[in-house]
Formats: sequence, C-alpha cells, structure tokens
Amino acid sequence: MEKENWLAEQFEAHRDHLQRVAYRMLGATGEADDAVQEAWLRLSRSQPAGIENLGGWLTTVVARVCLDTLRSRKSRREEPLEGEPEPLAGHERTADPEREAELADSVGLALLVVLEALAPAERVAFVLHDMFDLPFEEIAPIVGRSPTAARQLASRARRRVRGGKTSSDVASQRRVVDAFLAAARSGDIAGLLAVLDPDVVLRADRTAVRLGDVTELHGAEVVAANFKGKAQAARPALIDGALGVVVAPQGHLLLVLNLTFAGDRIAAIEVVADRDRLRALDLSALP
Repeated sequence: MEKENWLAEQFEAHRDHLQRVAYRMLGATGEADDAVQEAWLRLSRSQPAGIENLGGWLTTVVARVCLDTLRSRKSRREEPLEGEPEPLAGHERTADPEREAELADSVGLALLVVLEALAPAERVAFVLHDMFDLPFEEIAPIVGRSPTAARQLASRARRRVRGGKTSSDVASQRRVVDAFLAAARSGDIAGLLAVLDPDVVLRADRTAVRLGDVTELHGAEVVAANFKGKAQAARPALIDGALGVVVAPQGHLLLVLNLTFAGDRIAAIEVVADRDRLRALDLSALP
C-alpha cells in the first residue's frame, strides 16, 4: 500500500502536464482523461524503479495512446478490467464545461480547429515538438518513423496549421502582418489589438526564452504589451511557404515568428530561435 501511495503521488505531480498534452492532441476532455488514465494504469503495472525519467516516460505513453485514439476513434474504455487499479480518487470523469473551456483557452480556439485537419501522426509530431519542445529523436519511436521523417511530419503539419482552413490568402495576410509590425514598432497598443485575435496564444521555444522571450502568453492585451516597441529588425517573409516574420538584425537571422491566422487576425504566434530548426526552414524574403 505504501508503494502504491508513493506511485500515485508521483503520477499526480505530472497529471496537469499529461492532461495538456492529451487535450492538445485530441481536442476533447473525455478522450484526454481516458489517455491520462491509461497512462496511470500502465504505470501501475510497470516496474517504476527501472524508469529513469518518469515525466518523459508518461508523456510517451500518453502520446502513443492519443495516436491510437486519433487513428481509430473507437469506443472509449468505460470500466477498468477486473484486477486493474481503479481511477485515482477525485479524478473520475465528469462533464465539466468550465474545465473544458479552460483547456480550450490554453490552446486557443482558432488553433484547435486547425489542428483537427491534421493527420494523426502529423498532429502528434507537431504537438510534441512545437508545443512541448520534445526532440525528434524521442518523437520518432512514438510515431513509428525515423527522426528525419518525424521532423518532416512536424514541418508538414506546421505548414498546414499556418495555411489551414481558417487562413485567408497571402495578400490579405500580408496587410495584417504589415499592420502588426507597424503597430509594434510604434508602440501602438490599439493597432496591435486590431490585428490580434482576442484568444491569441504566443509560445516560444527554449532558445527564444533564453534570448529574453517568455515561454507562453495568452490573450490579445498581454501579447500586445509584449510586442510594444519591438520588431525594429522584423520583416515579413515566407516561412516554409506560409507568411510569417523574420528577425534578422544586420542580416543575421536571430529568430522567426510562425503565424496562424483566423480571418483577418493573428490567432497564434510561435517564436522559433533554435538554430537547428532555423536551418531547416525554407525562407523567402518579401519586398
């Protein structure tokens, strides 16, 4: 019993992270709860002393369960099998609109809609790498591909996300980007709010965070304040064929902003500064 209690405590320390991973992959709290519960069941049947990185192990398990769910969308498991551990106390599945809304807000509604258009392996690779910064060497065995192929999956997903169903054409997006950069440079908060979706989400990779960016921001007002007075060296560009922003002071590429559009507003901003990721991008300057 003491061992089971210790194991439950260790799992609870990772539950919120696992829930975010599962929800961003599946887009439904019920299926996300199922995936997290399955991770608990598998952990309880394992030998935890042999797991060096429990958080990584659990993330991998949840990702694989989510991939199977995305591929099949079969009936959810309702009751644990005889002899299996019961769900952890206090975490029975219930319909919770407030919690559903909180999870949806953590992703951004516009982005969540676009994610639904991705193929299962694309969605898993994109979520794990672009949203949770997992290296492709760890993603590869989850999706059953080589690290290079996993990188290609994420890159293809990234292009589809930025050019998905909620995007307008490049010409109208260019007007939005030009207005965004002009407002940022001049510190025009009202101008920034005019081109940012109310639920806009900004995320930065680890390298960008080390350069001074924040990890994650939510909401137009917070994101607008973050860009006030910035973007002096930023220019619009095509990034893997989609409109985005490059920051290259004195011709040295520092970082890029991958943009997701919802109509005539920016719904998501991904700040990429990782050198390997930058080298893998197909960049085309725009006049």
